[in-house]
Amino acid sequence: MRILVADDDRQFSQLACQMLVASGHQAIPAYDGASALMAAMRSPAPDMIVLDLQMPAGDGTTTLAKLKQSARTALIPVLVVSATTDPAMHDRVRTLGAAGFLSKPIDPDTFIDALEAFAPPAKPGPRAR
Repeated sequence: MRILVADDDRQFSQLACQMLVASGHQAIPAYDGASALMAAMRSPAPDMIVLDLQMPAGDGTTTLAKLKQSARTALIPVLVVSATTDPAMHDRVRTLGAAGFLSKPIDPDTFIDALEAFAPPAKPGPRAR
């Protein structure tokens, strides 16, 4: 899968990208909400988005809302990964369309398992003849 990792914490972003690559995925980093939106709109679109909530240039909830309002990105699953412990925020991101929520710090196995659980169905490959 092509996975966009949107997080302004460069250390977390690098770690997440390393975990994704080690699991056989392609990782695309973005360090603020505006960059995440631009990266999500590019072709080919990511298969999934990992999104932090507290970022400059478009916080996570604003970015999530914009992703879900665009026909181009509305169906891309978004996994929110944030340090916030506010249960109301967990409910809000679900209402906005997030596929799931993980709290930081993340366990590598839990992170990869969550991505695979919320991943879109595999695209069919070329048919064998």
